[in-house]
Amino acid sequence: MKHPYKQFTKFLLTIVLVVGIYYAGYGVGHRNLVFENNYQPKVLGINTDKPQDIDFSLFWNAWDILKEKYIGDLNNQDLVYGAISGMINASDDPHTVFMTPDEAKRFGEDLNGSFDGIGAELENKDGFVVIVAPLDGSPAQKAGLRAQDIVTKIDGADVSKMSFYGTINKIRGQKGSNVVLSIFRPSTKNNEEITVTRDTIVVKSVKWEEKQGNLYIRISQFGDDTVDLMKQAAQYAIDKNYPGIIIDLRDNPGGYLEGAIDVASLFIDNGKVVVKEQNKQGDKKSFSTTLNPILKNKKLVVLVDGGSASASEIFSGAIQDYQKGKLVGVKTFGKGSVQSLESMRDGSKIKVTIAKWLTPLDRAIDKQGINPDVEVKISEDDINNKRDPQLDKALEIINK
Repeated sequence: MKHPYKQFTKFLLTIVLVVGIYYAGYGVGHRNLVFENNYQPKVLGINTDKPQDIDFSLFWNAWDILKEKYIGDLNNQDLVYGAISGMINASDDPHTVFMTPDEAKRFGEDLNGSFDGIGAELENKDGFVVIVAPLDGSPAQKAGLRAQDIVTKIDGADVSKMSFYGTINKIRGQKGSNVVLSIFRPSTKNNEEITVTRDTIVVKSVKWEEKQGNLYIRISQFGDDTVDLMKQAAQYAIDKNYPGIIIDLRDNPGGYLEGAIDVASLFIDNGKVVVKEQNKQGDKKSFSTTLNPILKNKKLVVLVDGGSASASEIFSGAIQDYQKGKLVGVKTFGKGSVQSLESMRDGSKIKVTIAKWLTPLDRAIDKQGINPDVEVKISEDDINNKRDPQLDKALEIINK
C-alpha cells in the first residue's frame, strides 16, 4: 500500500549522514531527516517581520572591522555563509545545520543516487564527528571501523577545522582510492589510524538464517527493500514453524520511518501506536501499525547496541513498550529528532529540527536512547576471538 508519509529518521546531525551508501534515509542520518513522499523543499523569501529589539548594526560593525583590518583575502559570499552558519550553530543542536549550495547539492546526491564512499554513517555529536555505525559488508566495516569511533583527522587534516559537511566530502571519493582516518576509540581509549579503500556501496538490508531451531534476522538498515524482505522472512518463519525470532539491529543506524513502523507491525496488534511525533508546541501526532501482525505469537528477542539509532530505536522502543519481546545488548544511540529541509533562494539549505520522537508510552528517544531489558556487553577480547555473548544470550532466552 502507499503510505501518506515516507520519512527519514536517519542521517542519523545524524544526519544521520551515510558516507557512501546507495541512498540516504536515515536522518532517519541520512538518515535522520524526515521527508514526505515527493517532498519539495520550501524556498524561503525575505521575512519582513524582523525582531525590533536586535541591534543588527553590530553585524555590519564586525563586517567593516574584518574587511578593513584582516590581512588576508576575504570572499563576501563566504562571509555571509559563515555568519548564517554561526547563527544556526547558536541553536546548539547538532542536527540543525546550514548547507552552502555545493553542500546542499552533494546532500541531494546522497539522498537520491548511488555513489562511492566508505559505507559508514556519521553524526555530529557534541562537536565531534562520530561513527554511528559502519554498514554491513562496507569498506568501513572491513577496515575495522566501529560504532562510536570518533574521527579526529582525515588524511592528516584536523576535522575540528572543517564543517561537518566538509568532513563528509573529504571522506568520500572515487572507488578504489584510499582515505586514512585517524580515530579515537572510546571503548579502548586508544588512538588509531585506519586506511579505508573506497567502493560503491550497495547493501541488502535484510538477511536471515536458522540458528538453533529459530530464525535469526539481520536488519542492517531500514531501506527501500526492508519491508519486502521482512515480509519474505516472516512468511519463511511461518512456513518453517520457527518458535522464535531474533532481530539483530546492532550497528543499524536507522532509515525510513515507514520501514520501522511496517516491521514493528508484524509483531504488534492492529491499530496500536508505534511512535509519536511531538512538535515545539507539545502537540503529538501518532503513527500506528500498518500490516497484519502475523508474527505476534512468536517469541522475540531484539539485539541492540550503541550503533542502533533512529528507526532502530523506534522499532525497539515499540517492542519494549508493548512487551512483545526482550531487548538484549547495550543502550542504543539516542537519535530521536525530526528534521525539515528548507531551501534558500540561492540553493543553500537549512536543515532544522522540528520535532522529537516518543515511544508509545511517551518515552523520549533523543539523547536518551533505549535501555535493553538484558544488558550484555561485548569486550575487546570477545571481538578479537570472534565471540558474540549478546547473540548467545538471545539464543538462551528464546530457547527457554
